[in-house]
Amino acid sequence: MENRHEYHGAPLKEDELDKALKELGLENDIEKYKKMRKNLPLLRKKLEFEDYVVTADPGTPIVYTKDDKVDNRGAFGNAIADLAKVNKGKVPIVAVDCDLKPSVKLGKFEKVSPETYVQIGIQEHNAATIAGAMSVCGVVPFFADFGVFGLDETFNQQRLNDINHTNLKTAVTHCGIDIGEDGKTHHEINYIGIVRSFFDTKLIVPADPNQTDKAVRYAASTIGNVVIAMGRSKIPAILDENGNPFFGENYEFEYGKMDILRKGEKVTILTHGSVAHKAVNVADKLKEEGINITVINVSAPLEFDAAKISEYINNSHVIIYEDHNKYNGLIVEFSKSVVENKLSPLSVESLGVDNYSPSGNNASLFKIFKLDEDSLYSVIKEKINE
Repeated sequence: MENRHEYHGAPLKEDELDKALKELGLENDIEKYKKMRKNLPLLRKKLEFEDYVVTADPGTPIVYTKDDKVDNRGAFGNAIADLAKVNKGKVPIVAVDCDLKPSVKLGKFEKVSPETYVQIGIQEHNAATIAGAMSVCGVVPFFADFGVFGLDETFNQQRLNDINHTNLKTAVTHCGIDIGEDGKTHHEINYIGIVRSFFDTKLIVPADPNQTDKAVRYAASTIGNVVIAMGRSKIPAILDENGNPFFGENYEFEYGKMDILRKGEKVTILTHGSVAHKAVNVADKLKEEGINITVINVSAPLEFDAAKISEYINNSHVIIYEDHNKYNGLIVEFSKSVVENKLSPLSVESLGVDNYSPSGNNASLFKIFKLDEDSLYSVIKEKINE
């Protein structure tokens, strides 16, 4: 068989098998397996493996104030370092990194738990595979990487983790055109579409550092594969209408729950991630003009259920506002759910990324794709005046 391409995708014939097994000194028990194959059912039960899957103590959330300017990836780094402290001597929290420690904010983690910091180097496929295997061996691993490397490049490894029902937590940073100057090869604009391709992996796109902190703790204390998608820029903590952190001390992260950041009528913005605070800013600006609109944060886009917020969809102008490919992001989940629930929005506008983006600062890129606050304000005013 050596050096024969025919054998790459074709089994041995039975006489060749017999010859090979004799050469190896092994019994030819092919008949046993032929009989077993005839008795295989058409539908297979879910395979159950004797894995050692554990969850972590989530600890006490860190709350960022209105004066703190932290990027979501920074909040991730602070949270995972805290988890390592809280769980030391109990459940090992492991961080797997691909030579991106400063960028994915694992410096604090390494200082707290150097023995569980695994620096693999520029080997993303290897990292995703190893981290997935670790997750069923008595530790809680976080595989931290840029979005395009942790999801796009390692798609098949993540698909196999999904197939094998691992317990991996993937933290992907530098998502969306928010990362600006890194350019189109590094803009992860498909994080929703990619994870949608899996059957048993959760996706969280937190809106600010406070929600990020709670999402990381949720992931560590929950069984199953979880992807947390974050941008690069420092963004403000989202505040409620009384000026307090919306995702503060009394907020508990619940997967699939949507957050009503601002409540109004006639116009509803559905958003997530690095542009959520922009939607709130625009809503507050309009409120000064006597116009109240609704802003809803959808931190778990793949769990979107329009029926839960039907009062903000029926007879309203709906704007999907996301730093994501507009053809496979939240707009898809929204459209499907609206049809399934027979809801009737007045109109639907999708503001997102509709092509590969040039390299440039994120403020300029947001303007190009009409994701800046001025463009959103203009769209809303047009809807109100219709």
